[in-house]
Amino acid sequence: MTAGERVVVVGAGVAGLTTAVVLAEAGASVYVIAEQVPGATSLAAGAMWGPYLVEPKDKVDQWGQRSLEIFRELAQDPATGVRLTSGIEASRTAEAAPDWATTLPGFRPCERVELPAGFTAGYRFTVPLIDMPTYLDYLLRRLREAGGVVEQRRLTSLSDAGPASAIVNCAGLGARDLVPDPDLRPIRGQHVVVTNPGLTEFFSEDTGLSPDLLCFYPHGDTVVLGGTAIDGEGDLAPDDKAAAGILARCAEVEPRLAQTPVLEHRTGARPTRATVRVEGEARDDGTLVVHNYGHGGAGVTLSWGCAEEARNLLGV
Repeated sequence: MTAGERVVVVGAGVAGLTTAVVLAEAGASVYVIAEQVPGATSLAAGAMWGPYLVEPKDKVDQWGQRSLEIFRELAQDPATGVRLTSGIEASRTAEAAPDWATTLPGFRPCERVELPAGFTAGYRFTVPLIDMPTYLDYLLRRLREAGGVVEQRRLTSLSDAGPASAIVNCAGLGARDLVPDPDLRPIRGQHVVVTNPGLTEFFSEDTGLSPDLLCFYPHGDTVVLGGTAIDGEGDLAPDDKAAAGILARCAEVEPRLAQTPVLEHRTGARPTRATVRVEGEARDDGTLVVHNYGHGGAGVTLSWGCAEEARNLLGV
């Protein structure tokens, strides 16, 4: 492709907006089409950088490390919603630290006195935390400053995207019908947002494949509490029982969260498949489609690396 050619990006979650920014700043004429702007699932994310249960490992490591580099740069500007924050990831079963964590600044095993009751091992490190409503607004501003256009409407097929030199499919769970891709499935997530009672550090439990997660991420005046991972469920209506469980699990680790006011509930459906899909496909009409979806719970973590790979596949 040559600079100035029209590229349609389908989807306005973190994958779509990041890809659109990368393409627009590289000189492409970018047109984003999405049913939700910004995407509801990305708005509901916690969000902490970390390649959570996603494959293929070699590509994930590359995409994740590139994204980490950029998030560290963005953390220098408070207006982005990105901050470098210290905290603990802990386990009740003495699991080894994930390899991605051992390379982070400040990494060290926790002393026993640092761990909440019931936990047998933990690791302290510093990592980007991303306040998603602020961050997605930042990406939208940056896209528009680069000349990108956003249209809010629902597509029934990729062909409905209109005339374009290329299409980038960042539709998340919507790709299940648009491609179609029957291997794509939802994993329902829910967070509870509360007033911050004074927390400055994050906490995350390594819960493995459990549907009941435990984490809290401070973002200034608020804290995002998590969470759930219900495989196969895509209903986005808040679940009062799940919310009560989230609050109870978090308050057991951090008692200051027991009485703090609840501000809102956030739900999303993580678009999950066996492997993240970032690849090009030539359609029958000659249009090049680059797919960038299936990031599961690691959409933020992989966003910049996958966006740059999509740009390379387009030759922009």
